[in-house]
Amino acid sequence: MTPNPKIIKSVEKLDYRVTVGDVAAQAGLELNFAQQGLLALASEAGGHLQVAESGDVVYLFPKNFRSILRNKYWQLRWQKTWEKVWGVLFYLIRISFGIILIASILLMVVAIIAIVIAMNSSSDEREGGGNRGGNRGFGGGFFVPRFWIGDIFWWFDPGYNHRRRQRRKQATNSYQMNFLESVFSFLFGDGNPNADLEEERWQAIGSVIQSNKGAVAGEQIAPYVDKMDQDEDYMIPVLSRFNGYPEVSPQGEIIYYFPELQVMASKRQSQPIAAMGYLQEKLWRFSQANSSQVTMAAGLGALNIILAFVLGALLQDGAIAAELGGIVAFAASIQWFLFGYGILYLLIPLVRYFWIQRRNPKIIKSNESREQRAIALRQPDQSLRQKLSYASQFAKQKVIGDQDLAYSTEDDLLDQDIRNVDQIDRDWQSRLESDS
Repeated sequence: MTPNPKIIKSVEKLDYRVTVGDVAAQAGLELNFAQQGLLALASEAGGHLQVAESGDVVYLFPKNFRSILRNKYWQLRWQKTWEKVWGVLFYLIRISFGIILIASILLMVVAIIAIVIAMNSSSDEREGGGNRGGNRGFGGGFFVPRFWIGDIFWWFDPGYNHRRRQRRKQATNSYQMNFLESVFSFLFGDGNPNADLEEERWQAIGSVIQSNKGAVAGEQIAPYVDKMDQDEDYMIPVLSRFNGYPEVSPQGEIIYYFPELQVMASKRQSQPIAAMGYLQEKLWRFSQANSSQVTMAAGLGALNIILAFVLGALLQDGAIAAELGGIVAFAASIQWFLFGYGILYLLIPLVRYFWIQRRNPKIIKSNESREQRAIALRQPDQSLRQKLSYASQFAKQKVIGDQDLAYSTEDDLLDQDIRNVDQIDRDWQSRLESDS
């Protein structure tokens, strides 16, 4: 069984000594899943079990357990290598759309110039001045492509990009994408800003429960869920994930306590809860490219369509492409691809723009609803104060220290029994001395 990356990160964050409740709250995982994952990780990474006299279990891991896993699992080594390779491949994919756009524009510019020169040359020959006109057109036909190609080489010059990025970082203290990256951003955006929303939600809920010593009212969880109802059905997934139990107060109000989240391997500060006091969903952005980059990307898309129309008009006489051959013939063969690429290039961002305009108001409404619940929690009425007071009766925190251990897989069982007997003898000796 391959270890769960979330559990590995949680163990590292919690300083390599954890309980099931610690990991479940830190990673936002279901308790049963966290327990199975910890057992698998301890088995594969040389971890140890420490059992307290109360029966609670602590998992202790060596600080180099990630290296142990990496040496043991070739899948992890390949995964690490693949992440690096994919990073390069994805970057190439991102810039490829800008390269295709520029290449298509260059191709059509060269083809149009070649056709215009050929048409002028043919006209000049009929008038008796074909050679001079042809030479002038031929000489000018190669100037524009060399200019554009020079610009492309500047874009790909690592030193140039590095220097430009450094200047921008000094000015804005943040990373600025280059033009080729901005084309991809203009087309497809920059990914879902809330891709980790569920993970953040469960981490925040686990942190709230632990910070309240394992006992909460439903209103304390409400700022982190999407919908709140009077029957508090939104608490059912929370109870299932963290193995919690409802308890009814004498006034008929329900609170929830989570025994396994009350047990900690060491005394530590609670995880930081969302600064706003509620789960805040991020708004979608059309693009993280700056306005000039977006304008240039859109302008080049429009230019691509215009050039495709011009090229199509010049190629109405199919004999021209056959006569000139080379780049002109190639451009003629992919004319519909060039035109279709230009249409899609502008259509996809347009569809995205209207989708974002419909999506963001819903996100704002959800955020406002969660914020109102957080405000109500900070300003509780009499009924809520009674619920919080009743929940505090179930709140407790158990920290398992070395002195609480009855058994550990780190040492031989016989050695531990001898130490326990010695400790009992010392305790009796100290008691006799105190009595005398």
